[in-house]
Amino acid sequence: MKKIIKTSALAILLIAGISSCKENVKAEGEKEVAQAETTAVNYKVDTTKSMVSWVGKKPTGSHMGTISLQEGTVSVMDKNVQAGTFVIDMKSIVATDVEGGMKDNLEAHLKGTVEGKEGDFFNVNKYPSGNFKITKVASENGKVMVSGNLTLKEKTQNVTFPAAVKFKGNVMMLTSDSFTIDRTQWGINYGSKSIFDNLGDKFINDEIELTVTLYATM
Repeated sequence: MKKIIKTSALAILLIAGISSCKENVKAEGEKEVAQAETTAVNYKVDTTKSMVSWVGKKPTGSHMGTISLQEGTVSVMDKNVQAGTFVIDMKSIVATDVEGGMKDNLEAHLKGTVEGKEGDFFNVNKYPSGNFKITKVASENGKVMVSGNLTLKEKTQNVTFPAAVKFKGNVMMLTSDSFTIDRTQWGINYGSKSIFDNLGDKFINDEIELTVTLYATM
């Protein structure tokens, strides 16, 4: 795995996924959700600080932005994450690399609020939220490997990504490495050359880069 390029905290929040190190994640079918011990401590997600940063690419460029969490809890035992459930607010999709009309148009297209293009991407009026439920947490090469069922547009796939977990006082902080998922595994097929023929260079990459930034408090 390539060496991670260090960036400022602000860059991680706003343009996460820019680093040259990306974990290519192969999604698998839905798995059994992890259960915490009865003595585990529950941390509540701070939705004002937590987010999922994204980067989408095509031959002529890329766009990036963020998605907020609506709510979530993390179960911790002896500073080890055992379980967790998170609700993703799909209506909160924001593009951070463009402004004005271009920003409005891109966000509307991604959310599916443009008449006739509702199903191109996330169709947030029909599917206002997604979720991520932890199925396994393990240590590997100094990283915490987080596995979980990711549900988008009522389709669920299990993904695994590496992350760093830290505790400071009553706050738990989790920051994942940049990793990619194949959007078509969740039925997000717009502009995919693996789904549609004769797109030429008018396609959008199937892979979406993601980085999770999570804050939770006791």
